[in-house]
Amino acid sequence: MKEELHKSIQIIKEGGTLLYPTDTVWGLGCDARNEEAVQKIYALKQREESKALICLVSDVIMLERIFREIPDAAYDLIDHSDKPTTIIYDNPNGVAKNLIAPDNTLAVRVVKDEFCQQLIRKLNRPIVSTSANISGAPTPKSFKEISNEILSGVDYVVNLHREKICEQPSTIIKLSGSGLFKIIRK
Repeated sequence: MKEELHKSIQIIKEGGTLLYPTDTVWGLGCDARNEEAVQKIYALKQREESKALICLVSDVIMLERIFREIPDAAYDLIDHSDKPTTIIYDNPNGVAKNLIAPDNTLAVRVVKDEFCQQLIRKLNRPIVSTSANISGAPTPKSFKEISNEILSGVDYVVNLHREKICEQPSTIIKLSGSGLFKIIRK
């Protein structure tokens, strides 16, 4: 895993894109602060920029660097969710402008996968995470289901957990500053 981390860090720092295993599905990723790298992900997925992407952080401390105000309910969701949960927060800062949704929100997950945590910690910055498929196509449940277009379109494919089967992506919850929430994806 050490070699994969080193190569992934190098690619991300150079503005490149990754295909990597997350705590949910195989993901496409890059530096969440690099607008050009984020644009590469949108282009590869053939996805409209109005459809925002998810961002991964290693811990709550990194989350607090992106958002000035985090509703108390978010901490409870992070601590007590029994499955990976992505939360949409208001007013992000310190990330690429094209990563932020038109309503000035950003979807972020505190990741629990060991590889992802180490990668993000060593980079000391959030990374993009979006399913490894062309927009509108089914989310691949295994590495074998990832299209050749995606495989050949990234700068690096992480060589870990290729046998991993992913049944579903994370739950997504939109959380307002007042603590009201709406389940976007279960």
